Amino acid sequence: MLSESKLSLLQQLVQNASTEEIIWTKGYLAGFLDKNLIKNIVPSIENHTAVTVKPLIIYGTETGNSKKVASSLLANFKKNKIQAKAIDVFQFDIAKLEKENLVLFVMSTQGEGEFPQNAISFYESLKMSNLNLNKVSFAVLGLGDSSYSLFCNAGVLLDEVLLEKGANRLLPLVKADVDFAETVSIWESDLQEVLQNFGSNVTNEMKPVSSTVASGKKNYLGKISHKVVLNDTGSNKETYHIEIESDDEISYEPGDALGVFPRNKEEEIKAIATYFNEENYSILADKNIRGLSKKSLEAFSKLFELQIIEDRANLLDVIQKYQPKKVKFEEIIALLLPIAPRLYSISSSSEAHDGQVHLTVNLNKFKVGEEIKSGLASEFLADFPLGEPMDFYIHKNQNFRLPSKETDIIMIGPGTGIAPFRSFLAERDVTGAEGKNWLFFGEQHFVLDFYYQTEIQEWLTTGVLTKLDTAFSRDQERKIYVQDRIREKAKAFNNWLENGASIYICGQKNPMSQDVEQAIVEVISKERNITVSEAKQILEELENQGKYQKDVY
Repeated sequence: MLSESKLSLLQQLVQNASTEEIIWTKGYLAGFLDKNLIKNIVPSIENHTAVTVKPLIIYGTETGNSKKVASSLLANFKKNKIQAKAIDVFQFDIAKLEKENLVLFVMSTQGEGEFPQNAISFYESLKMSNLNLNKVSFAVLGLGDSSYSLFCNAGVLLDEVLLEKGANRLLPLVKADVDFAETVSIWESDLQEVLQNFGSNVTNEMKPVSSTVASGKKNYLGKISHKVVLNDTGSNKETYHIEIESDDEISYEPGDALGVFPRNKEEEIKAIATYFNEENYSILADKNIRGLSKKSLEAFSKLFELQIIEDRANLLDVIQKYQPKKVKFEEIIALLLPIAPRLYSISSSSEAHDGQVHLTVNLNKFKVGEEIKSGLASEFLADFPLGEPMDFYIHKNQNFRLPSKETDIIMIGPGTGIAPFRSFLAERDVTGAEGKNWLFFGEQHFVLDFYYQTEIQEWLTTGVLTKLDTAFSRDQERKIYVQDRIREKAKAFNNWLENGASIYICGQKNPMSQDVEQAIVEVISKERNITVSEAKQILEELENQGKYQKDVY
């Protein structure tokens, strides 16, 4: 049997060949078999004829997974003596696309099937362009989460627009789920095989065939057995420690996340249904009616025949503000996507906490006009009654894992970013890991917002936690953050890195993780007396080696 990629190539060659060429090929294959089967040789990829093509790898990423895949692909190409280069899609000049002959795209999907921020401009520019890509061959690997209704939609859209511009699909579109390692490996193997024959006629008539590998997600039915607010009276925050248990054994590792399926509040969906004279409002319970994207709001603008100016808004807010015409309720339902699951970093260790799963959840509050609103998922968990059944699943995060037991670690987790590091420390405590542990934690006030203070002080006393640096931003006139503490401890921080420590960051992506990364670069540059550019390269090498990992959102 031929692999899918080989079969596609064979079909392409046959479709484009004349009768004489097919007869000649038949004779050639017969002679080839007669010559080679006697030797019983099955050549490996490494033994193939050298590939002269120079692939360009373009990646679009929000969390860094696509970049990691692209970097790994680039390294493996070089091992096989294939000259390739990789570039962030944001940095790529779209006008140069016509000059490439082979482009491999690794594209993640965000939110409601949207492109990552660094790829939006590229896609929109390509869509609006007059480029003729008939000399460009391409393959698209989409990264996503199959829990979302528009799984790998950015990859699908990219694949479609490339075909629209005349590009030739080298391989069918591949969709990779959260556990993407196996899918990527198969895709890479197919690429290696196809590249051996690159230059043969390729066609854009091949229909896209999605290729996925099961993510291994298991849904659980559990209950919240305990819930407590971690902040003291007077705090600006409302952060919950939540303990979940199930009759089934919950399998997870430190670094994993828990996925919950929030449902809309009854009064909210009832108000929407009532406006459109609909009595059956329960159909909206699991529809996404909050934080609608610009794309969704444009669809509602067309349906309501009015101009919604917001880039993001709740459906009920739109109705109350614009008082749209009364359309059929079915038309409303047709434009709404299912509520996507929300992920929360697990703050427990199954070894240390008797199989329970703990979460650290901040009730997300924000103002819309003069009204204070709450985030759907955080409010859902904060209000969820104790002992009632709740569906959830474990989201495996292979890109945020503890190193070997003897390796030192530096953990940087302000706010609820402390969650996985409570898991890390509990795991290292119960397993007797020998590596040293350094924690940077920050919040607004020491007295009001020091999450898990008692546990942390106990780990300091017992030696599980080697070093602790805190930054409580509002306890003094000048705000102090974790990145300031890193700069203050520059010499020790750099010494830990030079001695092989791994770095972990968890918490808000913007601006926290970027500010922290900038501080780390400055520390490396200063302490090693090298340029900022060289320091950035060192940090990037650490990331490629798995010694610098981020779980940011």
